[in-house]
Amino acid sequence: MTIRTIIVDDEPLVRSSIVRALRHDKDIEVVCECGDGIAAIDAIQSIQPDLLFLDVHMPGFSGLEVLTRLDEVQPLITIFVTAHRDYAIEAFDRNAVDYILKPFGSERIERAVARAKARLTSPLDGNYATQLLQALTAMQKQQQYLDRIAVPVQGRILLLDAKNIDWVEADRNCVLVHAGKLVYEMRTTLSSLESQLNPKQFVRIHRSTLVNVSRVKEIHPWFHGHHKVILIDGRELRMSRYQSESAKQLLGRLTE
Repeated sequence: MTIRTIIVDDEPLVRSSIVRALRHDKDIEVVCECGDGIAAIDAIQSIQPDLLFLDVHMPGFSGLEVLTRLDEVQPLITIFVTAHRDYAIEAFDRNAVDYILKPFGSERIERAVARAKARLTSPLDGNYATQLLQALTAMQKQQQYLDRIAVPVQGRILLLDAKNIDWVEADRNCVLVHAGKLVYEMRTTLSSLESQLNPKQFVRIHRSTLVNVSRVKEIHPWFHGHHKVILIDGRELRMSRYQSESAKQLLGRLTE
């Protein structure tokens, strides 16, 4: 059998790792890769795959929002991808839905695929889609966002209040956290840090930029559908034209 598969994750390295782990499985055909929830919805509705690798936390639409917008699509065999150990195991195992915990190895991918194949060869329970949504909803409800983040400063650890962060930018294998006139370097990915911060306070305006909405003063139209985000201190940041949900959130806050 051929299992048509879509991989959805906003981190290219994660998508590449999953593809590499799947390339030796003759039953798997990766038909599409998506970097955000909006593209994922379009691809799933168009292709109607057999298997979906779905990141839980993404800019724009989350994994939950992707699933809730697929009412007319047959229930998908879904393998969730998450960076949160504390609640993922309980939430997913309780509902017999598989998940992959970041970082992962090829053996973990293989086990998840074997479990997916077993489900594909048996009739889908009518409650399957409901169980998927319940699992992901339970997981998101248990999310505890950080009020402070630990940043290294000259051999010591500074606990920085999240509310004092102006914006964050990706820088190779690190992120640069801007807070006032100070900049702190953290060895993590932007997506990982984003998943730990309250999405009502921080939004992704570009694949490499996360901004504190309370620091935004103005939004100016730019060329080709892009926008400029002006912070209170005068800093100008570029907003990707694909971040429509972020734009809506920022505009909503600015008009309150």
